[in-house]
Amino acid sequence: MPSRTPTEPTRSGRPRSAEADAAILEATRESLVDLGWSKLTMGDVATRAGVAKTTLYRRWAGKNELVVDAVAVLFDELELPDLGSLPADVEAVVLQFAALLERPETKTALMAVVAESTRDEALRDRIRDSIVARQKHLVLQGRERAQLRGELPAEPDALVAARTADLIFDVIAGAVVHRTLVSAEPVDSDWARRFTMLLLSGLGAAAAGRQPGARGPGESRPTGAQKPGGSV
Repeated sequence: MPSRTPTEPTRSGRPRSAEADAAILEATRESLVDLGWSKLTMGDVATRAGVAKTTLYRRWAGKNELVVDAVAVLFDELELPDLGSLPADVEAVVLQFAALLERPETKTALMAVVAESTRDEALRDRIRDSIVARQKHLVLQGRERAQLRGELPAEPDALVAARTADLIFDVIAGAVVHRTLVSAEPVDSDWARRFTMLLLSGLGAAAAGRQPGARGPGESRPTGAQKPGGSV
């Protein structure tokens, strides 16, 4: 019998289009702004995006998954600038994050999906995986830069380092989200500077209005003590 040449398995359906995905996610955010969570349907999104409803269901199981992905791509826009110092980097990313939250499509979509997640554990897990976990690289990147500059000490214990990164992310994200979306107060340059001072140097320095790493009159660093910000 003649030998058969193995062939690669064929995929059913059409290949995914990046343009179609972008149009669908944008239409999802527009629908949320115009209709709200309760009135948003897969059919409405499909009509706005100019695709068949079956196209949506080939990509997303339902509205929950679609909306989370529509929010997640917005947060992928965040970047950590390299401005030469840890305080400057933190202030810049805080302002960038706040500006993103002020956009109507971000604000509406994020608040809607978070509210719905209080009743849906699977949705909450998807938010954690698709939004939160994906943005923690900013903390890791900023910490690595600061360690290379000598602004932060190395953390040889990988478990402790991971827990520290989680805590830093929670503090920054929690503060900015609360300030912007809950209190509806502005995050301007002055607030970002004072928040960064509190984050890196603690309550004492923030109350005194000192820059991170600075010491007040007559203060001296105890022998062998870490530089301010080292515990972050």
